[in-house]
Amino acid sequence: MIETIATGIWAFSALGLIVLVLLHSPKGDGLGGIGGQAQLFTSTKSAETTLNRATWTLTVLFMALTVALSAGWLRSP
Repeated sequence: MIETIATGIWAFSALGLIVLVLLHSPKGDGLGGIGGQAQLFTSTKSAETTLNRATWTLTVLFMALTVALSAGWLRSP
């Protein structure tokens, strides 16, 4: 029972991490710096901070559940 719930939370955190990583703004200019369009779509500092915190929280949750599920610590005897 607890293993099924943990697996569901693990899958949700994996999908959430994918979405949050894709929402991050790029740190480098890349090819956008050539044309001067690198700063066109910048986000506010507070939104970036909140996004970073949510990403790190889901990362820690995902890693902890990965270790717990793979080690079998949540299985019923």
